[in-house]
Amino acid sequence: MRVSASVPSRILLGVGAGIAAYKACELTRRLRDAGAEVRVVLTANAERFVTATTFQALSGQPVRTSLWDAAAEAAMGHIELARWADRIVIAPATADLIARLAHGRADDLLTTLCLASERPPLLVPAMNHAMWAHPATQANVATLRARGVELLGPAVGDQACGESGPGRMVEPADIIAALSRIPLDGALAGRRVVCSAGPTYEDLDPVRFIGNRSSGRMGFAIAAAAQAAGAQVTLIAGPVSLATPAGVTRIDVRSAQAMLAAMTAAAAEADIVIAVAAVADYRPAAASAGKIRKSGAALTLTLVENPDILAALTALPRRPFLVGFAAETEDLEARARAKLARKGIDLIAANRVGDGLGIETEDNALELYWPGGHASLPRAPKPQLAQQLIAAIAGRLAAPRGTPA
Repeated sequence: MRVSASVPSRILLGVGAGIAAYKACELTRRLRDAGAEVRVVLTANAERFVTATTFQALSGQPVRTSLWDAAAEAAMGHIELARWADRIVIAPATADLIARLAHGRADDLLTTLCLASERPPLLVPAMNHAMWAHPATQANVATLRARGVELLGPAVGDQACGESGPGRMVEPADIIAALSRIPLDGALAGRRVVCSAGPTYEDLDPVRFIGNRSSGRMGFAIAAAAQAAGAQVTLIAGPVSLATPAGVTRIDVRSAQAMLAAMTAAAAEADIVIAVAAVADYRPAAASAGKIRKSGAALTLTLVENPDILAALTALPRRPFLVGFAAETEDLEARARAKLARKGIDLIAANRVGDGLGIETEDNALELYWPGGHASLPRAPKPQLAQQLIAAIAGRLAAPRGTPA
């Protein structure tokens, strides 16, 4: 079994005037790697951040920068470009570009061809967090969404201006995944899905904790993919700084015990539980009320085992379809199948970690195992991989429990 998707074959990439324009260079390369033909249009001020020469080298195509290109416009080049593209992507989409598109302006090549296209563009916003939150920008965004324009992001985090908040352009890998969505419309319609994500932190004292390097990206991507497939999604999130996927209900927790309580409560009414979180196996026997200070001697910590969340969910009176995760450094299949049997779950998604795989990466690969069956999901950006996993889960739900394929 293999689930795959591809990006549209002809993509017109519009680049707005923001510092995030440098990411559009990598996006161009990644789109070509994915098999797309890419043509780039730069706004006049975008050329202050990146050059047409760079994009010509990366795309292998001439770059357009002006509506007043005599050679191109002799044949109505802006109309030709608008009709040529299977998909128009604007990344970064600045506050100014969003405003001009919302008001139907056609005062440069990029806005003109968007107005001339019958296909709504995909906008990837990037701007200062205050600009994004401004009522004028939010009103423009609402106007565009009402017209069927799709927006991807913005992400939350540090910004070039030195401030932090929503306004970062999402990474090229996430844009690729959005463009290569597997058709999942209705695949989980009417289903209630609970997904966990991120690490847990086990406090030693008010300052220190035991944790792990899980970023939460995979779990958040799976929650977004399940919601896109029509499910009602509850996301139980460990301590991570990621934006909540649109339409998803989020519950924040810190420790393994808090995650157990939240997962058990949410799973009682769920049809599917996808346990992605990297839950700590151990916690301190007792956390210190005050900061632990140096004493000049070795420090001995007593750790106790945390509860097994999957085992608790398996024992629920109304048992949901259970999907577990296994991160392994060796003997992937043997260890994953052993965990599948030991936990008594329906499907396990196993991935190798270390050497640039798994944790703290933007992409991953999964091996799926269930009783009598197996599927491979090759290395891909995590949002794209999440779509493939949701498609596989939907396929397993359609089969009686325990069937091999």
